[in-house]
Amino acid sequence: MYAVGRFFQAQLRATMQFKPGVIQGLHWHPLNTYHDSRGWLCELFRDDELAAIFNPVMAYISMTQPGVARGPHEHIDQTDVFCFLGPSNFKIYLWDRRPESPTCGIKQTEIVGIDRPMRLIVPPGIVHAYKNVGSEPGLVFNCPNRLYKGPGRKEPVDEVRHEEDASSAYVLD
Repeated sequence: MYAVGRFFQAQLRATMQFKPGVIQGLHWHPLNTYHDSRGWLCELFRDDELAAIFNPVMAYISMTQPGVARGPHEHIDQTDVFCFLGPSNFKIYLWDRRPESPTCGIKQTEIVGIDRPMRLIVPPGIVHAYKNVGSEPGLVFNCPNRLYKGPGRKEPVDEVRHEEDASSAYVLD
């Protein structure tokens, strides 16, 4: 049953057509940096600013080289809480494939990073990718609401990857 469901989902993704627009259910929050003589500080998240469903259970940071993309992929249950601070800029790609969403079939792109520091909450069912469009390596912080591979890293990864699917509807420019 699981394999049949995954096959059906793959077929649905391959045939979906997306149009530009604004996706409902994303949470965009500009990040402020506070500068002083020592450097700067930026609050990435606060428990009193996130709904309980988004509360992080782990955190990681990644570095992406200029011109390199991560994704597209999606999660079945996990919500990502990304923070884009720099020192580069990233183009974010988002595709809404949630059947119950009023914005199902919408593709949204934004530029965030050093020129526009941003926290972005991406709920399950939204395919997402980001590409470093700057000239230097860029850092991305993520604090998802699910553990990678579950407790003790003993569960399947909650990720459907589209990067190597030649028939994918999720194309980066």
